[in-house]
Amino acid sequence: MEAMISSPRIIHIEDLGLAFEQDGRRTEVLRGLDLDICAGEFIAIVGASGVGKSTLLRVLMDLAKPTTGRVTITPDPNAERPMAMVFQDARLLPWRRVLSNVMFGLEKTSLSKSERVTRATEALKLVGLAEMAARWPHQLSGGQRQRVALARALAVRPSILLMDEPFSALDVATRENLQDELIRIRAETGRTILFVTHDIDEAVYMADKVVALGGKPGVVRSNRKIDVPRPRRRGSIALAEIAQDVRIDITADHRDPDFVI
Repeated sequence: MEAMISSPRIIHIEDLGLAFEQDGRRTEVLRGLDLDICAGEFIAIVGASGVGKSTLLRVLMDLAKPTTGRVTITPDPNAERPMAMVFQDARLLPWRRVLSNVMFGLEKTSLSKSERVTRATEALKLVGLAEMAARWPHQLSGGQRQRVALARALAVRPSILLMDEPFSALDVATRENLQDELIRIRAETGRTILFVTHDIDEAVYMADKVVALGGKPGVVRSNRKIDVPRPRRRGSIALAEIAQDVRIDITADHRDPDFVI
């Protein structure tokens, strides 16, 4: 399901800044961010370590308060939750089986036990793990654990799915497989996805748009639409050229010797 130009705006970020005080010293993390995200879009946020990518997700989740500017979130009224988050670490509960882990986010809802089981089972089917519902987390591979974490987020039927470098700790083959799975799931569900990654090739392969953050404090260096038809081919010249442009956006005028991308 490709995002349409006429889709309603679901996230509006205007002149967003965030700073904090520690030991009498003020550190500015983000400055002057402007960003609009429409319903159904897949947006990737890229940038160097420490540029404020994860901080931006924390602001959207209301876990961090901006110092300046404003954020307006208008979730799909048909969704059951405004947002759900998938982290780099799957954060599964080791004392609960896979199905029970997926049901965890549904426990404070009005759903009955049988409805929660049905909903969790549907989410596991969506990520291709229905046959592993009775396993324990320690019996799963790293990629399987991340699928369970994704199923847990999808089970609550959020309007917006936030993902904070969810594939970065996985081996290359597993990571590429999960990238394709997420593209498929997005197409099937129409979810709005905001995906943070330090991997520029991953970003341009998956996303509709790539937002590059750079500098200290972090600012938006570019917001590029990825006009490459789907399905896309890894390593294509078109994607490689876009990835190179994004790298230039991020590193432009950077003077920090500790910069890593």
